[in-house]
Amino acid sequence: MCFAVVRSLSATIAALPLMLIGLIPAVLTPAVLLPAVLIPAVRPVCAQDREPVKNLILPGEVFEVAGRTAFVFTAAESQPAANGRPWILYGPTLPAYPDEAERWMHEAFTAAGVAVAGVDTGESYGSPAGVAAAEALHTEMVRRGYAEKPALLGRSRGGLWAAAWAIAHPEQTAGLGGIYPVYDWRTYPGLAKAAAAYGLSPEQLAGQADRLCPIERIGVLAEANIPVCIIHGDDDTVVPLEPNSARLKQRYEAAGKGGLVDLIVAENQGHSFWEGFFHCQQLVDFLIETATTAATTSPSR
Repeated sequence: MCFAVVRSLSATIAALPLMLIGLIPAVLTPAVLLPAVLIPAVRPVCAQDREPVKNLILPGEVFEVAGRTAFVFTAAESQPAANGRPWILYGPTLPAYPDEAERWMHEAFTAAGVAVAGVDTGESYGSPAGVAAAEALHTEMVRRGYAEKPALLGRSRGGLWAAAWAIAHPEQTAGLGGIYPVYDWRTYPGLAKAAAAYGLSPEQLAGQADRLCPIERIGVLAEANIPVCIIHGDDDTVVPLEPNSARLKQRYEAAGKGGLVDLIVAENQGHSFWEGFFHCQQLVDFLIETATTAATTSPSR
């Protein structure tokens, strides 16, 4: 639907002589037509004409996919890969993220020829709706010539985004990286908030945790031999280490795949902007390597 944009009608009326203002009805209805001289210039604005808006910390592109705002940080030119250009699927893409704290790592990714992309799914907390939006982004990225197997990076609650995608599509996952990531929504944001994103009551969501909570299905990634690299503080009270990143490692170990997980524990660090989280060379190297290897050696189908 299109809406007429009127430039400050009240200001226009206020500028009229008092004797004319008295002629204007106190309440305007669609049936009341103002004289042409009182109507300022208008321009129809349609929803389909609006461009998605997002502030990018690096050069790239903002676009729309499945009715949602998406972005891609453009990678430096590199040799064409056998299976498409390498990229990282990032979460949580929200108006504030990725943010300036992450600039160094995203600069490292793009300088290495690895693009970074994400789609704003709102506070979806790894829900099926959020996964569906990521699927739409993935389809668009592949259409643009990017690899079918991106590496995944989840920061904080973005861990739910990344893990949910990987569990749904292990065959399209090159590797899973995390910065103090959430894998269990019972720890953050809690059942009440997470349930709303899933369209369920807290009781219903709790009853379906075995199939909807990423940490409960992390064994899917172990069985698919998906490598993981995480940095997490041992003093994190917002996203506790033990029921999230440490439990992921434990479940990989239980499946005999513990060697696939590098868990970097930042001593005496909480859920903060400590520079070490965002300048972790090991994590950056892992994501570049897994994304590039998948684009170079994995079959496209």
